[in-house]
Amino acid sequence: MSHSKIPIAQSIVHLCLSKGIDHVVISPGSRNAPLTIEFTKNKDTKAYSIVDERCAAFVGLGIAQQLKKPVALVCTSGSALLNYYPAISEAFYSDIPLVVISADRPVERIDIGDGQTIRQKNVFKNHILYSANLYSEVVPNQEVVDFTIKQKIKESRRHNEQEINSALNIAIEQQGPVHINVPFYEPLYDTIPDKIVQPIEIAPKFNLTEITSEELLPFAQLWNKSKRKMVLVGVMPPNSIEQHFLDTLGASPDVVVFTETTSNLHHDSFFTRIDNLIGSLDKEGFKMLQPEILLTMGGMVVSKKIKNILRNYQPAHHWHIDTKKAYDTYFCLNKHFKKAPNEFLGQFLELTQIVDSNYQEKWLTVRHYRDAKHKEYLAEMPWCDFKAFSILLDSLPQNAILQLGNSSTVRYAQLFKLDPSLEVYCNRGTSGIDGSTSTAVGCAMSSLKQTTLITGDLSFFYDSNALWNNYIPNNFKIIVINNNGGGIFRILPNRDKDSQNFDNFFETKHEFSAKHLCSMYGFKYLRSTNEEETAFAKTELYKSNSQPTLLEIVTPRKLNDKVLLDYFDFIK
Repeated sequence: MSHSKIPIAQSIVHLCLSKGIDHVVISPGSRNAPLTIEFTKNKDTKAYSIVDERCAAFVGLGIAQQLKKPVALVCTSGSALLNYYPAISEAFYSDIPLVVISADRPVERIDIGDGQTIRQKNVFKNHILYSANLYSEVVPNQEVVDFTIKQKIKESRRHNEQEINSALNIAIEQQGPVHINVPFYEPLYDTIPDKIVQPIEIAPKFNLTEITSEELLPFAQLWNKSKRKMVLVGVMPPNSIEQHFLDTLGASPDVVVFTETTSNLHHDSFFTRIDNLIGSLDKEGFKMLQPEILLTMGGMVVSKKIKNILRNYQPAHHWHIDTKKAYDTYFCLNKHFKKAPNEFLGQFLELTQIVDSNYQEKWLTVRHYRDAKHKEYLAEMPWCDFKAFSILLDSLPQNAILQLGNSSTVRYAQLFKLDPSLEVYCNRGTSGIDGSTSTAVGCAMSSLKQTTLITGDLSFFYDSNALWNNYIPNNFKIIVINNNGGGIFRILPNRDKDSQNFDNFFETKHEFSAKHLCSMYGFKYLRSTNEEETAFAKTELYKSNSQPTLLEIVTPRKLNDKVLLDYFDFIK
């Protein structure tokens, strides 16, 4: 086994592996050659080569999402690094650990006119947990005998090793992105047969927050006095909360639990389709729903409707459970419990008691009525996005992974009850459309489960370089809902949506098809344009796993918004 001749490259890979960081996504370049050599020639690493840095970063995010541990990203100097930023911001807000390792030019080469040279230090400072700016290392051609030079080399290496340890430990401890910027002198490609470093290893530290029963008691007393409690859960990885805690909440007549498809929580008494329930409420309905206590957990919430209600009809108390952060989403947050939800509920529920209330029963009655109207409307609706989703979501394979694109896609999914065996993911940290396909690819690469991505046409075409990838498994499926533009803009209030200006600058009308991309990237291509064709194509989609498959579903551009908006009037 050969190694890079540059010690700092050896140290970085050694420390990554010592902390279990063994997956790395590398984008080709010259300045990062020492890192590429050291990672790829090590038998203990799983290395991927992806040319487009923006896609590479989202692929890494999808891998980290599934492995639940940091994944390294390696790129060359210059603008390559900036292409990581969308995925870095998503990782920052979604608490997904990524280790960005960027090659750089030595400090004296910055701002003198050298190519592929930008100001890389602290470039992600607003969306990063830690930035480690390493010192350049000069590799002597012969043994150093001067004591002063020896001491400087030793101090430089000591600084670098401490910074690498700090960055990696924070990614592990705090579950988020960190950046290690490494300036390299040439020559970059020299190798040696043996490792010459033995860097210091500093183990991560986990400071667990302890909350005593005495501290929880005042909150439990408030809980036990309140007849209207709402538990609202945002994005949450599957199996985050033990089912017996969910059963306790679901059996409490004084508690309504609102979840979303991305919450990955299930109980017969939970309200999994928030907008179906509250989308047609009037002021009297809002007042009836207004909780005395709001308990939140998980990440971002998709439903704008519940946000608007809780901001205008605020609870007296809003408590959030999370080990790391608490957002004041509803402008009334007054307690942050710094515990994992599973641990908090284990302590807290022992102190609570059931309160006589018809709060849950009242809203279950409303849900029953809304569900009946939902089925009635589905039976009558014409071919459109809504109809396509009703066919697709009802037939996904069990015990599989569903990745959802942002914008319209994730919002349509919120209107349906999904099979509880599905694991559902969506990039809701920043809610951008830019990396949904790449994230799903990374997920499929690192999971043994069947992975399906459902996405919109703009999101898919925007991120089409995600298919420029040699690691996509044959059982990976993509479903593209192609309504020839950004359909979400027709749903949003816009008085000008029948104008040429709207078509060009908001909806961005197009006539593109995914067929040619499938041909270029080796995907099997299926297409449907109506209900009957879609019912047939969805069966064909999962029949064969000899190559990745894409199903493109074409829907009417100017009908989708009317069908969706009329839906909320119909179920009222």
